[in-house]
Amino acid sequence: MDKNVLVLDEAAEVDKISRRIRELLQKDLKKRGLVVAISGGVDSAVSAALAVQAVGVGKVFSLLLPEHDSSSQSVSLGEQVAQQLGIEYQIQHIGPTLEAIGCYEWRDAAIKSIFPDYTSEWKNKIVIAGGDAGKINYFQLVVQTPDGEVMQQRMDLKEYLQIVAATNYKQRIRKTVEYFHADRLNYAVIGTPNRLEYDQGFFVKNGDGSADLKPIAHLYKTQVYQLARYLKLPAAVCNALPTTDTYSMAQGQDEFYFALPYHQMDLALWAFNHEVPAARLAPLLGISEDRANFIYKDIQAKRRTTRYLHAKPFLIEPVPEIS
Repeated sequence: MDKNVLVLDEAAEVDKISRRIRELLQKDLKKRGLVVAISGGVDSAVSAALAVQAVGVGKVFSLLLPEHDSSSQSVSLGEQVAQQLGIEYQIQHIGPTLEAIGCYEWRDAAIKSIFPDYTSEWKNKIVIAGGDAGKINYFQLVVQTPDGEVMQQRMDLKEYLQIVAATNYKQRIRKTVEYFHADRLNYAVIGTPNRLEYDQGFFVKNGDGSADLKPIAHLYKTQVYQLARYLKLPAAVCNALPTTDTYSMAQGQDEFYFALPYHQMDLALWAFNHEVPAARLAPLLGISEDRANFIYKDIQAKRRTTRYLHAKPFLIEPVPEIS
């Protein structure tokens, strides 16, 4: 095993994905085109570019859906992608909707139970801890005051669940908007998770996990970046590090969820999927064998605990006529 295991034949991959999208639209989904929300990140940018490759500029509609905590760069990068691709797009700020349903209110109430002086002017994020030392994962709340002071404290489960539940509103409202336009245009909705996110359950059920087709769910994040460069997407997108863009403080995906940065996590997942011993993975990543074993255990644990995210609704008994 070496780092080249993830190298793609980009032209062949783009052709394969494009043909499959067209086939699904015509034979299975029976829709006229595609809706894709562009976040400014590489996954949505590549998904939008693949949609154009599959059905053409005139049959792709994109959405940019910022909210109060979104990075100021997300809309700018999203517009660059949409304009470069030449597709129609619409910007809709979902902050007022999130305010109306209590997203920020519920989140702030949980934060104030830990930091009583917290106000809406402060920034916040959640970070994962413990696992990188081989211990049980736990979560810490990080806040930043307007004058720049940063404080951090371990969270109890109640507060963690409430903050995550509140922030999950963001993904679910976005998906509601996407499906409005899909219904309006008789289009299908594209989901944008890569293989690492799809495999490890890094998505919100009935939020960004909801879609009619997911064109890059078989591709490791490293491979998505390869396609971004091949498709000549904006350099700022091709070079951007992955973030959640969910909390008001900048937050890397490895801070919140994954045990390693994406380029290492991709190799670890590939190695695990191909039954490569931890002893062979460790030197490739520059980590100890014990930590490599922990990474494998963490992959398994995330698959177990997020299996319900992939599950269809359970029926009390089968309905054979539509199975």
